[in-house]
Amino acid sequence: MQKEENTVILAMCQVGQETDDRVAYREQELTGLCEAAGGTVIGVVSQKRAQVDGRTLLGSGKLDELANLAEQNEADLIVADRELTPAQVRNLERLLPCRIVDRTQLILDIFARRAQTREGRVQVEIAQLNYLMPRLTGRGVELSRLGGGIGTRGPGETQLEMDRRRIRTRMTHLRKELASVERQRATMRGRRRRDVPVVALVGYTNAGKTTLQSMWVRDKANATAPMGQNRLFDTLDPTARQVRTKLGNEYVVIDTVGFVEDLPHHLVDAFKATLEETKYADVIVVVVDAGHEPIAHLETTRKVLDDLGALSKPIVTFFNKMDVSPIQPAPDVHAVETLYGAAAKESLEPLYETVERLLSLDEVRVTLHTHPNDFIWDRLLKNGRIESADPVSSEEWLVTAVTSRRDAHLWQQQRQDGSAHEPQNH
Repeated sequence: MQKEENTVILAMCQVGQETDDRVAYREQELTGLCEAAGGTVIGVVSQKRAQVDGRTLLGSGKLDELANLAEQNEADLIVADRELTPAQVRNLERLLPCRIVDRTQLILDIFARRAQTREGRVQVEIAQLNYLMPRLTGRGVELSRLGGGIGTRGPGETQLEMDRRRIRTRMTHLRKELASVERQRATMRGRRRRDVPVVALVGYTNAGKTTLQSMWVRDKANATAPMGQNRLFDTLDPTARQVRTKLGNEYVVIDTVGFVEDLPHHLVDAFKATLEETKYADVIVVVVDAGHEPIAHLETTRKVLDDLGALSKPIVTFFNKMDVSPIQPAPDVHAVETLYGAAAKESLEPLYETVERLLSLDEVRVTLHTHPNDFIWDRLLKNGRIESADPVSSEEWLVTAVTSRRDAHLWQQQRQDGSAHEPQNH
């Protein structure tokens, strides 16, 4: 969708037993997608059918209504609420006075506008080419390039074949480039896992993940990070921010690309490397806009997490934007804990404390035998608080300290000095 195309009419098809509420929800979502792409919805044509018309999506009567509405309002674009087949696109273009795109193409356009990094742009281009390949039809013999000269036999390579070959060549190049990026990401991920735990913020687009990450950085690292904007797919390129507990233990909070219902498989495949950051996280925080279809958004998010093989991770569900939500959604029975708040308005210590507990970074008091030259002593000075230290001998001290449960458990496993130092809850 080009920049100057800013007036849009939606073509909605209500199929089978689909409820009116469900259709209203899809219309709201599609309107949001159009706005994210720079369009303004000026009309909606909807039809209830037993099944989608295989030729034209809607019936002939509704198509006439759609064409008349587009002409009267001089609409720039019609957006279908379902992915259209190449044949449907060709048929509709003959019957309608303006261009038509489907939901998938609309999302691809938004992604193309928002991608900032080279990795993001490569992923979007792969998705676009995957979408385009089966739609290179209808160009026929008139674009054939005939073989020239004596001895040639029949038509040469058609323009269609040339286009397909160019796309395959381009996709091969892009996939090699993306594979290189994936290797770099895997190396960085491995380095992070050795050093610090990882928290992934996931959820429906525009749920407030970027704003939450920004507040997390402000509250736990005394730093600033860009705030999210109130628009769909504001974040396409994942960002990792390092934060600290009160004792100084570090962990990473990653903001990920937002989900959407029936996320086109072209995008799921292309953004696999990015989405897999979730799979390798230690804790997942599902961020849900409490005021906009929270149950549907939760179901969408769980489906994507299931596809990624990430449902085995500890999951915290955070219902965001409670300051403007008319109701408090019921707790998520699939999460280890459900919390409520407003990332843009308040500090979220209960969320931070819950995540740090799941990462074993919550505080415990330990009593152990160590000495000033031991690595444990250094660790306590860096990421802990020594409350008392009494010499027992020239090489051994009895120390009481506050540290993370993670470190206490590690020392308990190692038992290098043979002493018992069971953590005591602080």
